[in-house]
Formats: sequence, structure tokens, C-alpha cells
Amino acid sequence: MNFFDQYLKEEISTGILLLLVFLIRTLVAKLVRRYAKTSEIIERRTNLVIKYINILITILALITIILIWGVQAKDIFITISSIATVIGVAMFAQWSILSNITAGIILFFSFPFKIGDVILIHDKEYLVEGEIEDIGAFHVTIRSKEGEMVIYPNNLFFQKGISILNKSSTDTTNEFTD
Repeated sequence: MNFFDQYLKEEISTGILLLLVFLIRTLVAKLVRRYAKTSEIIERRTNLVIKYINILITILALITIILIWGVQAKDIFITISSIATVIGVAMFAQWSILSNITAGIILFFSFPFKIGDVILIHDKEYLVEGEIEDIGAFHVTIRSKEGEMVIYPNNLFFQKGISILNKSSTDTTNEFTD
């Protein structure tokens, strides 16, 4: 018995999984693009969100392929937890990066302000007021009335109160740049 006959079930399962991954990635991209079009969001920002979702789908597919080919689930979880522990200890900043990326995706789908809006961020004694110039994957760039450039991390938009003082006249200039 050769390799192809011995592992026919795994080969077929892997082929079906790869086909499903391709179909799911295509479907998700179309749905996100349709949402972006109806929400008048520029394509660069849409492509960034699609990229993040595709990375998640790929990671899940790789884990599934490993399971199909006979690696025990407990071994995968032990390996993943060991890697996550090492990364967590070695790179403490990963939480901040992941929270900013997650906040950027949430801003893409549901936040009420866009580039060109004038906002006021209620940050204790240091109020930040200015026009939104850019919404990136990790931060929002705000230009104050005095011309000062303020870079504000995305995750803080969910921790601070925000007032929209003046809506922009064009809502189609909203885009991700990171």
C-alpha cells in the first residue's frame, strides 16, 4: 500500500477543507465589501478588515488540517498554550496591539464618527477636541484647533466618552491606513 492509498480519507478531507476555506473567504470578502459599499466606506479600510478575517480563517483551517491528519487535540492545545505563554511573557505589548486591532475592526463596522467629523474626547482633565484626519488599524489621528496632531489609540475610544460636535459633509472619506 502506498502513501496515497493509506491516507485517502485524510487527503479527501483536506481537499474538501481547502475548498471550503476558499469558498468561505470569498463569501466573507463579498459580504464585507457589500456592507462597506452600503456604508460608504473606502476600499483600503475594507481590505484591511478582510485581511484580518482571512488570517483568522486560515489559522482555524490550519488547526483543522492538523486534526484531520491525526494530531490529538490536547497536544495542539498544549502547544498553542505554551507558545502563547512564551509570546505573552516575551512580548507584553501584544495585548495592546490586539486590543487596538479589535477596536479598529469594531470602529469599521459600528462607530458613529468618520473622517472629517469634529469630536471631543472626555479624557479626565485633558480634553481632546479636533477634526478626525485618519482612522487607522491601531489609532485615530486628530488635528486640534491649534494645529496640534493628536494620535489616539483605537481601544481608548471604548473607554472614554466621545461627543461628536460637527459631522463631516462627506461620509465617504473614511479609510484605514495601517
